[in-house]
Amino acid sequence: MAGGPDTADDTAAADGGSEGTGTGAGGTGRGAGRPAAGAGRSRITWQKLTLLPLFLVALLLATWLWFRQAELDAISENALSGGQVSKALWQHIELTVISTFFVLIIAIPAGILLTRRSLRKATPVAMAFANTGQATPAIGLLALLVIWLGTGMKAALIGIVIYAVLPVLSNTIAGLDANDPTLLEAARGIGMSSLGVLTRVELPLAVPLILAGVRTALVLNVGTATLATFGGGGGLGVLITTGITNQRMPVLVLGSILTVALALLVDWLASLAELLLRPRGLEDGR
Repeated sequence: MAGGPDTADDTAAADGGSEGTGTGAGGTGRGAGRPAAGAGRSRITWQKLTLLPLFLVALLLATWLWFRQAELDAISENALSGGQVSKALWQHIELTVISTFFVLIIAIPAGILLTRRSLRKATPVAMAFANTGQATPAIGLLALLVIWLGTGMKAALIGIVIYAVLPVLSNTIAGLDANDPTLLEAARGIGMSSLGVLTRVELPLAVPLILAGVRTALVLNVGTATLATFGGGGGLGVLITTGITNQRMPVLVLGSILTVALALLVDWLASLAELLLRPRGLEDGR
């Protein structure tokens, strides 16, 4: 009987410990949920925000300092004066933005349609056409378009779009096909329409792969746009070809560095958009 109170106390302590453990487990469970939201907010680190911009600033500053010391002859000065550089840069950005817009409005809807049951049989044919467009040498494709459409930005834009459709189209199809069928069945089971399942379940789950394809297409467009000069489309390729044909290294170096810097900047911006637009529930590795 003397051991009764002690036993009761021990039992109460054990119960308290169990409650504490339960609370701790609950706290752990709740705490485990918090990092997911925190991880969503901390996807973009300070290194991601600063390292590449600092590198680009250093690269452009070094180029500017080199140009200040370089001796430019009349041909080089004529190629770089009168707003020629800013005009070529703006034309290059314009080519990249417009071509990417058309790639998106063509490839993403096409990818959605090709994953629907009624058109799934057409997927191999569509992918074969897209593969042919990218397998064709860009300069040869542009030459054919110039023969057909004449010189100007129109031929260059069509060539760039054809060349960049494949990454977005293939990633859209892959992203939608990778969705778990049980999730789609569950969505239909709660009364969602086909459009609702597509917009609220399928596309959000496919966003990471689609954005990866868009990022690839953007960088491809920046590089391919340098060839627009051969079809009269302008862009930074004008500086590069002028430097090569006239054997003027400063003009060639400037055109090349601006193209590289623009490609890196576009890739950096696309990587930030990829992180920001990815649904919070979809973390890497899941």
